[in-house]
Amino acid sequence: MTARSTPRPVWPARGSTTTTIGATEADLGRPLEPLWRGFLVFRVLTLVGAVVVVLARLDQFAEPGFAVAVCAVMVVWSGVSGLAYLGVAAPGRWFGNHREWVAIADLVVTIAIMATTPFVQTQAQLWADEPVMGSFWTSCAVLAGALSYGVRGGFGSAVAISVTLLLTQASVENELGDIELLIVAGVTVGYAATVLRRSARRVREAAAVEAAAAERERLARAVHDGVLQVLGYVKRRAAELDGPARELGVLAGEQEIALRTLLVTGPSSVDANGDRDVAAALRLLGTSRVSVSAPADPVLLPAHTADELVAVVGAALANVAVHVGPDAPVWVLLEETGDGVEISVRDGGPGIPEGRLAAAEQEGRMGVARSMRGRVRDLGGSIECETGPDQGTEWIIKLPVRGMR
Repeated sequence: MTARSTPRPVWPARGSTTTTIGATEADLGRPLEPLWRGFLVFRVLTLVGAVVVVLARLDQFAEPGFAVAVCAVMVVWSGVSGLAYLGVAAPGRWFGNHREWVAIADLVVTIAIMATTPFVQTQAQLWADEPVMGSFWTSCAVLAGALSYGVRGGFGSAVAISVTLLLTQASVENELGDIELLIVAGVTVGYAATVLRRSARRVREAAAVEAAAAERERLARAVHDGVLQVLGYVKRRAAELDGPARELGVLAGEQEIALRTLLVTGPSSVDANGDRDVAAALRLLGTSRVSVSAPADPVLLPAHTADELVAVVGAALANVAVHVGPDAPVWVLLEETGDGVEISVRDGGPGIPEGRLAAAEQEGRMGVARSMRGRVRDLGGSIECETGPDQGTEWIIKLPVRGMR
């Protein structure tokens, strides 16, 4: 009697997931690779066609040897530029990551090859509207410009090739159709390249947001089982006590709220332009005693500027906790004005005695002078303090548009 054999499960090959993810990331990082590969195939095909046409009619040229030399230059340049576009050629290794420069060189070489037409062809060929030197191979420079620089690159390259075409041909009317095709091809391919770049950037941003959300969820589970429970326990136990222990419980409660907010919303990220939403960053400072009011729409500032403003607000909140009390309510207001942004931090404390800030600076306490006023001054903004007996204290930070860039 033989035992029944159980089918063995087939597990994915080790590293297969990593390979798939890596390929996806590479495609998103270089979205135009399929178009570049198609461009290189098109270049080879047009090169073969142009060389065959010249060799088939070699006896009709005024300078057959010169015509062969021009074809040789086309073959060599197609190979060098093709390897440079791919980034694998030894002399073109530097150009591998700078396709824009290769496209410019490609345009210059193509125009030079076209410019040899009056010296290679006979007058009869010129008046018979024979193809210029390079023939339809010259359109590759237009496509390369479009892939490298978008619509402007495609249109500019098409205009340059068209002007050279008109200067090297005897009959202008017969070239209008070719010029139209060059411009249409350059603009169309340039637009497609621009759309692909934008789409890839949006997919990368969406993937980054999704990955950040997944990481926050993982951290939230770990933090909830440890840190948040400890902070909550300290808050509950300290509420039953008096004196410094009670203040410690209040601070623990605020940190619990801040940590929960950070895990839910995540830090204010930096977008593709290097800007950060200062409104979202300020909301992370909100606690049971700190009320933050900000516009619902993002208030984008350069990341460094946003970080400095948040640091100034944080210093003001720390001063309230030290001089007014850890449970003193504070109100933070962010507004967009016509020429910049304005942030106010107000508390309901007894106010700052007259001359206290100047005395603190003379005593070497540089918190307000450096941490707050120094930061705002470096950003090109201004900071004012409105205070009085039993009127509380309000710091008003104004940053004009010129200070944001």
